[in-house]
Amino acid sequence: MGKNAAFRFIAKHQDALQLGAALLFLGLVGVSAHVMGSTSAGLTPAATWLLVVATAVGVYMAMNIGANDVANNMGPAVGSGAMTMGAALAVAALFEALGAIVAGGEVVNTIKSGIVDASQFTDADTYVQVMLAALLAAALWLNLATALGAPVSTTHSIIGAIMGAGIAAGGWGLINWYNVGSIAVSWVVSPLMGGALAAGFLYVIKRSVTYRSDRTDAARRVVPLLIALMVWAYTTFMLLKGMGRLLTIGFLEALLAGAVLALVVWWLSRKPFARLASRQRSGKDGVNRLFTWPLICSAALLSFAHGANDVANAVGPLAGIYEALQGGAVAGAAVSPLWILVIGALGLSVGLVLYGSKLIRTVGREITELDNMRAYAIAMAVAITVITASQLGIPVSTTHIAIGGVFGVGFLRELLKVNYAKMKVVVFSGHQGADRAEVEAYLHRFEAAEVQEKTRMLAEMKRRTKQREATETAEGAFLAKKEQRAMKKAIKKEIVKRSAVMRIVAAWIITVPATAVLAAILFYIVRAVLN
Repeated sequence: MGKNAAFRFIAKHQDALQLGAALLFLGLVGVSAHVMGSTSAGLTPAATWLLVVATAVGVYMAMNIGANDVANNMGPAVGSGAMTMGAALAVAALFEALGAIVAGGEVVNTIKSGIVDASQFTDADTYVQVMLAALLAAALWLNLATALGAPVSTTHSIIGAIMGAGIAAGGWGLINWYNVGSIAVSWVVSPLMGGALAAGFLYVIKRSVTYRSDRTDAARRVVPLLIALMVWAYTTFMLLKGMGRLLTIGFLEALLAGAVLALVVWWLSRKPFARLASRQRSGKDGVNRLFTWPLICSAALLSFAHGANDVANAVGPLAGIYEALQGGAVAGAAVSPLWILVIGALGLSVGLVLYGSKLIRTVGREITELDNMRAYAIAMAVAITVITASQLGIPVSTTHIAIGGVFGVGFLRELLKVNYAKMKVVVFSGHQGADRAEVEAYLHRFEAAEVQEKTRMLAEMKRRTKQREATETAEGAFLAKKEQRAMKKAIKKEIVKRSAVMRIVAAWIITVPATAVLAAILFYIVRAVLN
């Protein structure tokens, strides 16, 4: 079979091949769990088979986490063109697995975020049933959200599922409602913080670089500072979140370490960036290219931190099930064996490779158009929001932050587009009766001018409009009306796709209640089957 024929076969049977690969991987995971349960753990045959089922469900959850959450890390980089889809999937798969195995930690809190009280479980069997139902419910919900193209919080999914299964098992009193309230607050805080910060960073870039008459010179001076700021943010982020299970470091120490490394990077990168900037054209494309490698590095670090933290959403409940089956008792915190951590890491990588591209396209291309500068602003928003929220004790979702950042840069672009359209209306109003070539020449000078000069030119146009004689030539009046109608259409143009916004926000709102209800139903089914 030739290369082209092979590509056509894969494209035609892609869904079946993906499903077959996923099922094969789950089968291999089941075999591994059977071997580990019957030999290393010394479980009874019945407990071994229950471990096999639980492991398959846990890895199914990990695969869905990889398929859905990888978009947060790679979507902006792919949408901006900094990375190809294939490169993004490869980098994400590698760093997700490394993060989960290297920094995932040996101790995983199996009662996620204190949602249910472990002391109220009367026996290990009930606990196993709760965790198994929760894993399956969260995985099914993530699978559905991925199929619909809706990036949702995997952490909120497992929390809602544990809450629902816990209520079904022990009643409403089993739930820590304070923590649930904190999670509800994060639904609002996460996207708003991410959106505001991303829009703020993008506006700073525009004012300091792209709105300058000499963009090359501005980029030579400003971009090394922006890259140093990214190094500071991501060094602090990794020390606090990505490597938090390997070493213990205080907030101020992490900030200082990040600042020192950022200063070193700024000092070393000034001349190379100056040479690189001098070889670029003085335009947006040239400036965008300066952000390519920093974006790739930030995406890799985000994947590492995500693997280190969110692998617990899959292997945490699985580790609890393993502990309960092995010891016959409920543990508030269970030691996660290396083999569980490894298959969880592989599950993340396999899921994102097989199904991650759909959500990457949604985040990177379907909400709003992204370039490298906008993707940089989103990456900075994610890191700084997580750092700030963790110190304030606010449980935030990286999914909500990243998508909020995409919304933020999109709505800022709409605002700037509207303002610019209004400026052009002022320019045309001040040129009524003038020749079209004169108007276009003035607009060209206006677009190339810096912000202060634009302000002066607009003030001049407003004075000319007030001083304009009441009588106008027919040709001039026609020109002004025609251009003003075009400007009004531009003002109404939507850059952010509202349908995508509504679909994603709706999925966010119903994630916890949907997974809770589904988990409660599945708990009764699991209990009936196992009993």
